Amino acid sequence: MERTPDAGMDYPGDAAATDDFQLAGVPDAFQRLWTPHRLAYIKGGQDQVTGENDCPFCVAPTRSDEESLIVHRGEHCYVVLNLYPYNPGHLLVVPYRHLPDYTDIDGAETAEFADLTQTAMRVLRTVSNPTGFNIGMNQGRTGGAGIAAHLHQHVVPRWGGDGNFLPIIAQTKAVTQTLDEVRRQVAEGWPASGAAAGARNANAAEGRA
Repeated sequence: MERTPDAGMDYPGDAAATDDFQLAGVPDAFQRLWTPHRLAYIKGGQDQVTGENDCPFCVAPTRSDEESLIVHRGEHCYVVLNLYPYNPGHLLVVPYRHLPDYTDIDGAETAEFADLTQTAMRVLRTVSNPTGFNIGMNQGRTGGAGIAAHLHQHVVPRWGGDGNFLPIIAQTKAVTQTLDEVRRQVAEGWPASGAAAGARNANAAEGRA
């Protein structure tokens, strides 16, 4: 199809954003989750965490599950709903200890960290039937970690079409449930075998408060 030389160049700023072939937004092999809200963490949030006392991942276990959006308390790690989710049901697996790097946690923490990640996937499959997941850790400020000082792993459920025009064009994410409702459903779906460990850590949290 023949192109008009000036096609697509009628809007202010188009020339600077268009390549030599005059094709803006050429598709590639990547599927992207656009998350402009995280820019606040990347630009300024890091400096707000100076230690354990002002780290949200350290403070969260000292509060109630409902207040902190915690879905499960383990022996060495806990699972919490992301306050700014990529998708509904976006969970974070977090060690209690204030450590920045995956290589900093010990064997017991690593084992539970992995076990809780697997359990989170199983629970989300039962609760909301996702067709895929994004799982991973952003290590360090340059690695894109929102809070680089405290290690955490993302478990993001995915569905076909969850990257439709709303988040991509309108910069709007449609979340059909409140965070409290999602937290309750995931917590209720969590296996009961970890209840004893969760109770122990809940008591410990009260003692630290």
